[in-house]
Amino acid sequence: MAVAAAAVAKDPTLVVEQEYFAAGAEIVIGVDEVGRGAIAGPVAVGVHAVVAGTDAFPEGLRDSKLLSEKRRDGVAPLVHAWGSGAVGFASAEEIDAHGITTMLGQAARRALLELRAAGVPVERSVILLDGAHDWLSTVLRAPLDVRTRVGADRACASVAAASVRAKVARDALMREADEAHPEYAWASNKGYGAKAHFAGIAAHGLTELHRHTWIKLSAVGSASLEA
Repeated sequence: MAVAAAAVAKDPTLVVEQEYFAAGAEIVIGVDEVGRGAIAGPVAVGVHAVVAGTDAFPEGLRDSKLLSEKRRDGVAPLVHAWGSGAVGFASAEEIDAHGITTMLGQAARRALLELRAAGVPVERSVILLDGAHDWLSTVLRAPLDVRTRVGADRACASVAAASVRAKVARDALMREADEAHPEYAWASNKGYGAKAHFAGIAAHGLTELHRHTWIKLSAVGSASLEA
């Protein structure tokens, strides 16, 4: 089911996307990341394409951080049916080697390449990136029309859809990882620095899924974020 773009103010709209369409854009691709601040697991970047003429979006769509896990899982199939999208990942090992900012860009690039392989003309699209910093353009091999917007994950339906795609996909990976490493409680904390997670690190050390450069282990076996 879809709702009109002029939804309740606290929900996303298509106002920004429609402004780009009015200026001549064929497609707006919303981009958002999940897992940037985690200490274990990959970072995930979702992308979602909205074509010119679109005037509605899935009912219940919001920034993934504003939705419960149950509601995210419920709206995700509607997002997938709404339009083309993809999720790109960058591993903890890559983050340790190259830094989080670079790997955010690489994860986004991987998602955009998947979207282009599916037939979306990425090079003719406006790329709408949540936040004030363009961490995508520096890793691109050819320039794209990247626009940044603070709060786009809450205000813009394309970016909210990208955030839901990324969050649902990353959460699924962390639940799978929890089956192999239940001592870190990843099924509940999804790799973020929760008390149970740090307790697991103190008792069992680090795995290949941990961002080793982000974690400081003391001589007495406790764990904390690296300063």
